[in-house]
Amino acid sequence: MRNSKPLLRSGPTVAAAATLCLALAGPAAAGPGISVNTTGSTVSVATSACTQISGNWGTASLLNSSQTSFSQGRQVSLSGTSAGQSAAWSNVSAGTYTVIVMCSNGSTAGRQSVIVTPAPSPSVSPTASPSRGVMGGIGGSAQDYGTVTLVAGGALVGTGLLATAYYLRRRNRPGHL
Repeated sequence: MRNSKPLLRSGPTVAAAATLCLALAGPAAAGPGISVNTTGSTVSVATSACTQISGNWGTASLLNSSQTSFSQGRQVSLSGTSAGQSAAWSNVSAGTYTVIVMCSNGSTAGRQSVIVTPAPSPSVSPTASPSRGVMGGIGGSAQDYGTVTLVAGGALVGTGLLATAYYLRRRNRPGHL
């Protein structure tokens, strides 16, 4: 028979550990409805937390590591619909940035850090050239065939030439229909 008491005693410990993890992750976690993505040197943010007031959804700001307030960052107006709003920054250099989204009603939709990595430079790698030429021509000229195969092929080509000459010669004779 199994003893379930150790499992019951570990329940409060697991709950306390989960609460501690959530408390530590709180300040670094993204706000409700904010999603930040990077593609190369472009940073984009999407949210559905803002409402439109006087035709304005809000503003998003991209702060580098030395900037501390929303007004110091590169600001872009949010655009979109009631289902979702977005903003994007292009030509962002490599580094760590913070994206902050402020809705038009003054509330903060979210704050999230993002790391932009430098775009990999294209690299040229040498390609191997064929070792015995290109497989082209009549029957693949780069493959090494045996004597029997070459004699048989030559006999077929010769027979075809003789049959063609015979047919053409016979056709050109007078009195032949």
